[in-house]
Amino acid sequence: MSRLDQVKEDCQRVAEAIAAALGVEVEVIDLDLVRVAGTGKVRNDVGSRLLRGLVNKHVLKTSQPIFIKEAGYHPICMSCPLTGSCFYKASIVYPIIAGQNVIGTISLIAFSDEQKVTLLNRTESLMEFIGRMADLIAAKVLETEAMTEKMIMASQVNAVMDAVDEGVIAINSDGVVTHFNLSAERMFNIPKNEILQQHLEEHLAGLPLLSALRKPGGFTSRECFVQARGRRLHLLVTARPIMGSDGRPVGVVASARDFKETQKLAYEIMSAQKIFTFDDIIGESRAIKELKARAAKIAGSHSTVLITGESGTGKEIFARAIHAASPRKNKPFVAINCGAIPETLLESELFGYEEGAFTGARKGGKPGKFELANHGTIFLDEIGNMSLYLQAKLLRVLQERQVERVGGNRLIPVDIRIIAATNSNLEEMIAKGRFRDDLYYRLSVIPLTIPPLRERPEDIKLLLEYYREYYNNLLGKNIRGYTSRAERACLAYSWPGNVRELINAVEYAVNLEEGELIDTGSLPRSVQEGGHRIAEIPARENRWPTLEQMEKEAIISALDHFGWNEQGKTKAARALGISRATIYRKIAKYNLISPTAREGTLPREH
Repeated sequence: MSRLDQVKEDCQRVAEAIAAALGVEVEVIDLDLVRVAGTGKVRNDVGSRLLRGLVNKHVLKTSQPIFIKEAGYHPICMSCPLTGSCFYKASIVYPIIAGQNVIGTISLIAFSDEQKVTLLNRTESLMEFIGRMADLIAAKVLETEAMTEKMIMASQVNAVMDAVDEGVIAINSDGVVTHFNLSAERMFNIPKNEILQQHLEEHLAGLPLLSALRKPGGFTSRECFVQARGRRLHLLVTARPIMGSDGRPVGVVASARDFKETQKLAYEIMSAQKIFTFDDIIGESRAIKELKARAAKIAGSHSTVLITGESGTGKEIFARAIHAASPRKNKPFVAINCGAIPETLLESELFGYEEGAFTGARKGGKPGKFELANHGTIFLDEIGNMSLYLQAKLLRVLQERQVERVGGNRLIPVDIRIIAATNSNLEEMIAKGRFRDDLYYRLSVIPLTIPPLRERPEDIKLLLEYYREYYNNLLGKNIRGYTSRAERACLAYSWPGNVRELINAVEYAVNLEEGELIDTGSLPRSVQEGGHRIAEIPARENRWPTLEQMEKEAIISALDHFGWNEQGKTKAARALGISRATIYRKIAKYNLISPTAREGTLPREH
């Protein structure tokens, strides 16, 4: 499309107005010699290209107007085959110049002797008039282009604003909302059409954007509490003034992010960037030392590892440490939680997809986690939550070391080490038909079981001290330790959430504690009360023990005999005629702890 073609309707109106006023015909020609507008005999030829157009070519080349008194006899016309017989009688051809560039011509044409006389008698005034008409058309072209450019820029800005995760809001100097992106709609639960051109305070109380008008440079990452439709939102807001041409602020643009999400993202980034080694695994208990030694031995292997253990014991940290000690340490470590992603999405996340595989599939397709982990390690957490369908696909990857994308028909070779983890009893799931036995044997080539925290009470104090110092630094606190009461409460507690629960408890305590030592009042209520519940034995009038008491005493007796470590529990379960999973479940049910831990519950002298 030529630049004149953008305003062809305006060109046609100008041409018809000139023709009606002067009694001569008018045509507008673009750089390709195509008629953009025309009247009279050339009206029907609008849209077609001039066959010769020698005069127009001359004007386009020289950027100078020209008056042809005798069409067909002018020197320019000498090379034209219509020399002496041109159907034009006379013409004034004027260049249309937009900026510094010639973009076409506008011509006054005489097809009759009467029209020719008009051109001859009023040449100078018509030349000036047609020049002004050329300027008018050029100005319209520039205006249209500027408007189009502004619309494109506005569309690009809106597209960028809608693409970001943060809520973006803009107001003018009166506090009226001028922009409100999709993320802002979701964040505040306010449709854009309800808040645009409305005063900000009518919908969002507590968002201090107007203050950015008075502060040079606005503000960055200000913590704000905003009321939006009855909800109180905790946000982190950055605002910048919009400066006018006179250097004065004419509005404000701001971005807002959920404070908790920002904090979570910061923690995730810190965690993701850290390389975990076996030295980062806190623990001096015999169980942990033996487990670390065993894991270090198998790190150099390429065999599949299955890590089992209760939730919160640190299965992913062990997986990362194994990767860091392996020959693949400089290659990717890709982790995915199979229990946190719906099955329909999990398949495409793991195996990737081809373009057009499903509605919404990205152009060009997308590689899956197996491909991204090529030459490295993939960590499949909560493997027990995987459906039987995906278990079959995973088994094929383990057997053939090839993946096939969703919607694809080609096999992609992958060189990966698979480390799987679960807190489920896969053997029981196999018995119930919920987990494939062939996949289980493929995964558990090298099994590792992480003991729960209650089985290694000697590590509790180390962990308490380590994370106290960690959160001291992170939160800018200066807490020196724990009171004897708080320490006893932590050592007596059974920690059903294991290390993860302990970490959360320490973070909670460091946040709440205002003194130099963490006291019981700053600990989570579950930790404060947990030790008492463990030691409590309800008084009964009946001298006959209940079945639960007998079961509890039998388990304690067996564990005291065989040992409270992993191997001892397996032997105790075998002696009692129950499965290993059952004895773990009973230990958790009765909050049973080893003799070492029981000794640790006694008061200490300070």
